[in-house]
Amino acid sequence: MLEIKKRDGLGRICLLETAHGEIETPALAPVVNPNRMTIPPREMKDKFGVSLIITNAYIIRGSPDLRSRAKEEGLHSLLDFDGPIMTDSGTFQSHVYGEVDVENLEIVQFQQSIGSDFSTILDIFSEPDEPRPDAQAAVEKTLQRAKEARESHPDAPLIGPIQGSTYPDLREMCAGEISSMGFAIHAIGGVVPLMESYRYSDLVDVVIHSKMRLDPSIPVHLFGAGHPMMFSLAAAMGCDLFDSSSYAKFAAKGRMLFPDGTRRVDDLVYNMCCCPVCSSIDLEELKQSPPRIAEHNLHICQAEILNVKQAISEGSLLELVEKRSRAHPYLSDAVRRLYSHGSFLERCENTSKEGGFFLTGRSSLLRPAAERLRDRVMTNYSLPACDAVVRLPEAPRPFFRHFSSLIRKIAERTRVAVIVSSVLGPVPIELDEIYPVAQAVVPAVIQEESRDLMEEWMQRFLLFHDAPPSYVVEDEDSMDLIPSSSGPLSSIDRDTERIRRVADYQFGIGAGDALTDGEVRTVKSKRTGKIRNVFLNDGHVLSMRAHDGFFTLKLGGARILHRTFGPPKMRVIVNADASEFVREGRNVFAKFVVECDEGLRPGDEVLVVDQEDALLAVARALMNREEMLAFQRGIASRVREGLSGTSSQ
Repeated sequence: MLEIKKRDGLGRICLLETAHGEIETPALAPVVNPNRMTIPPREMKDKFGVSLIITNAYIIRGSPDLRSRAKEEGLHSLLDFDGPIMTDSGTFQSHVYGEVDVENLEIVQFQQSIGSDFSTILDIFSEPDEPRPDAQAAVEKTLQRAKEARESHPDAPLIGPIQGSTYPDLREMCAGEISSMGFAIHAIGGVVPLMESYRYSDLVDVVIHSKMRLDPSIPVHLFGAGHPMMFSLAAAMGCDLFDSSSYAKFAAKGRMLFPDGTRRVDDLVYNMCCCPVCSSIDLEELKQSPPRIAEHNLHICQAEILNVKQAISEGSLLELVEKRSRAHPYLSDAVRRLYSHGSFLERCENTSKEGGFFLTGRSSLLRPAAERLRDRVMTNYSLPACDAVVRLPEAPRPFFRHFSSLIRKIAERTRVAVIVSSVLGPVPIELDEIYPVAQAVVPAVIQEESRDLMEEWMQRFLLFHDAPPSYVVEDEDSMDLIPSSSGPLSSIDRDTERIRRVADYQFGIGAGDALTDGEVRTVKSKRTGKIRNVFLNDGHVLSMRAHDGFFTLKLGGARILHRTFGPPKMRVIVNADASEFVREGRNVFAKFVVECDEGLRPGDEVLVVDQEDALLAVARALMNREEMLAFQRGIASRVREGLSGTSSQ
């Protein structure tokens, strides 16, 4: 059973329970050849921190000695490894050498008999770009074998592979069928040839189209993704487990793995690595020792897994992906291909993050968080009554503080809406403190192609909002281009205007008016002068978070939005078993969620209600709708206040 502990988009740190202990994902399962153990499995666990290994049950079965020992002693004793062991079925051998002398149910039964923690069915490997009829036939046969394996072993922790060559619809169909059968792990197969030929963009399509139809509560294994420069990309695509024999195969050829590529040990002039092996051995000695190179390779792989986990924990996984993509041009292509699936990625993207938003290149502008910003300033923002739109240039953040004098002088002569032409897209001045606007760290010099995008986004914004004439203003000298208003200028309470616009952006159009319909009072930070708390008719309705510029919804505000928006807007609906606990301030666990708003994203403020739509609590979502309905373990929403006045925090 899987439980999310930390997440960053599709990347996630999870705990996976097995019969031989917990696995924290993302995790690499080094391939162990039972006939040739380059690094003993016990050493892998004790010295390298390996929590999961994979071995080939077909090879064990084909060796009389190994088969006898495995049957008598069990797989874990045979390999001298007391952690979880995954077994493969011989599919790859069948693909490379032709038909194998074993049937699907026979190899599944053998894996179970020797104590495999996760047993793989004998699926049909599909080559990239093979004729569609052949790929479809392979999928159909794989699904037939999957079904018979589940029926034969209904309680066994089996691995269900997804095939379909490079045909997106076949991958989706296969994934949907496998996902409905109750497998313990979903594995994306048939991808090693793509990685070997550097077809990383095609790999992205294969994985994402598979992920679209897979149950999010089941871990995803990516067969053969064993090079460390691939791990961050694989995690960002939502893969939890990887396996590879590359640590040993590359070492046998004198090749050393690094996060930015592969180097021949004979080409090294300097011992440039600080891993435990390289820091304790002379370079010339290393060149003569493939086993030590294998140890180096495994150290590098394990270190990169930790890098990925740290990035997920910090919310910087996509920054790591972009950094690693500079190791190879085709990896850069893969990142762009990944971002082309933005609508799917955005569903899992956190509303905000604690750290900065570092723009490291044009591809950074296409991250889900930036795409969400551009979408929401269309759908969740409305231009105030104005005679003109003033377009200000990209500038140091926060924008309002930088342009305060200029904005004040413009407002004295005409009614305007102020929009900053930010590198992330058009930013209404009232939204300049929200994530990722205020948190963005941008290059001092913006590339021309990025400027073209900025202008395209601005024109789309102005057209969408049917804006009045717009004027580019960079300083007070260019302010004279704006015609003065013919009528009297109305006084604008900028604090109330900011509250309205942020509330609309965060909760939906109409929230701002509802939360300011009465006497509004604010409490500001003495140090920064920024809004911290919002009171409506003396009731505390909102608190503005310093780190991301969004509102924390108080119970008073939750009651207002509950009246303003009909169901299912902003709702997480729990069953009767959980209602009273949630009302008392207990967290909402996924297994008690019966439905929720499809538009909810991780990090959103939510209204927790019962099945009669009675408000129970205000909370912060940790999952999206698909995840809340799929997971049977873990917190779906963290309750801040229950109607009884208590809190779980």
